[in-house]
Amino acid sequence: MSKYMLIMRGSEEGYEKFEEMDFTEVIAAMGRYNEEMVNAGVLVAGEGLSDASEGAVVDFSSETPVVTDGPYGEVKELFNGFWIVDVASKEEAVEWAKKAPLSGPGNKIEIRRVNGVEDFPQDNEWIQKETAWRKELGTE
Repeated sequence: MSKYMLIMRGSEEGYEKFEEMDFTEVIAAMGRYNEEMVNAGVLVAGEGLSDASEGAVVDFSSETPVVTDGPYGEVKELFNGFWIVDVASKEEAVEWAKKAPLSGPGNKIEIRRVNGVEDFPQDNEWIQKETAWRKELGTE
């Protein structure tokens, strides 16, 4: 099994559509989707994110990082939330993403495999420390 992150992304067009929707129905649709993943045993985590106006970006383009408070001006798409699923393949992750209750233009889900500690050189000091931390925390 591999973990994949299903990343909700939305554009201004998607936000406009969202503003027109019944929020109670949005929550119900997301709840049904999450429940389906829980019942299938694939949901590891999932969260929505607050509005971009509450966030910040740390830009490392210059020697000293520059912090910009949200909203971020010329951003074409924003990361709105995510699910992490533990599935057998990228294809299975795609199938789960296709079921998400996000219809219409301006909404997308990006699918990315989550690297595990096993994806890195096991003789590396920091990888060994991370493995030990995960055991201490009970996350491995």
